[in-house]
Amino acid sequence: MGEQGEIIEGVVEGITNFGAFVKLADGRKGLVHISEVARGFVKDVNEYLAVGDQVQIKVLGADENGRLRLSIKQALAPEERVVSQQDFDETLAKFIKQSEERQLDLKRSIRKKCGGGRGR
Repeated sequence: MGEQGEIIEGVVEGITNFGAFVKLADGRKGLVHISEVARGFVKDVNEYLAVGDQVQIKVLGADENGRLRLSIKQALAPEERVVSQQDFDETLAKFIKQSEERQLDLKRSIRKKCGGGRGR
């Protein structure tokens, strides 16, 4: 139990400014570094975890002293990004409109700098 790459349950036993200590079912303890608490930037571990929370963790391995390195974010299911055809079409239409407006502004700017293309 608790082999590298395995996803298991644990209980948060302590929180520090650099992560959380988690006790596994087999009695071993490990550290979930602040960078492994959640997806995205975590400023305060207390916003995500509390002592006594049961969490799913992934065992990343052990450091040179045999202490377990753990991750909560790597135990999470991968985020699925579903984009509907309508969302895609709307985004594309918006991009094309903005692009055309920028091209028109650029052409106007060039004409002003070049004297407007009229005879001198």
